Amino acid sequence: MNPLAHLRPALDAGLVELGLAAPALSARLLDYLALLDRWNRAYNLTAIRDPREMVVKHLLDSLAMAPFVGDETLADLGTGPGLPGIPLALARPGLRVTLVESNGKKARFLREAVRRLGLANARVAGCRAEALDEPGAYDCLTARALGTLAELVRVGGHLLKPGGRLLAMKGLAPADEIAALPPDWHASAVHALRVPGLDAERHLVVVTRRAA
Repeated sequence: MNPLAHLRPALDAGLVELGLAAPALSARLLDYLALLDRWNRAYNLTAIRDPREMVVKHLLDSLAMAPFVGDETLADLGTGPGLPGIPLALARPGLRVTLVESNGKKARFLREAVRRLGLANARVAGCRAEALDEPGAYDCLTARALGTLAELVRVGGHLLKPGGRLLAMKGLAPADEIAALPPDWHASAVHALRVPGLDAERHLVVVTRRAA
């Protein structure tokens, strides 16, 4: 039995609110969370230690992005322990996710998580985003806490296909970061997100290359 099964009602309620209610998804998310919790006790993969808090700040926060991705290729930059990449891969089986992480212990956890969860639609790239030699391979990039928008397009912009987009999770709408984007990039949309159980602002900034 999953040691975090007592968190199932809170997770299920959040998934319903996000329009992602599915018993199989809930069970697999809890399997991932239990693995993360176990590894986190030994290797300090995330500063959030309480699994109940992880449900909101890791799982549901990541899945608030789900409406903005489909059956496409996605590189999750600086994914850490797999956020938002693993929850998105679980929720969107047609999404093909590359988890980009240069930290060795986190990359080892990611490989174990992909193996244990049987995630056929996810793989791990154990390197920095700027070192990933896959130019033009991805429809979208995701990042939750890696850097400013300008930094993200600098290290990951080469990975995007023509017409591809960066999906960056932020707290307050980052007007200063948007203004500081390089001239050939712009914020094509800013979406206010509602994360179940989170009493804080969250925004998804969609950044695309300007048409020539």
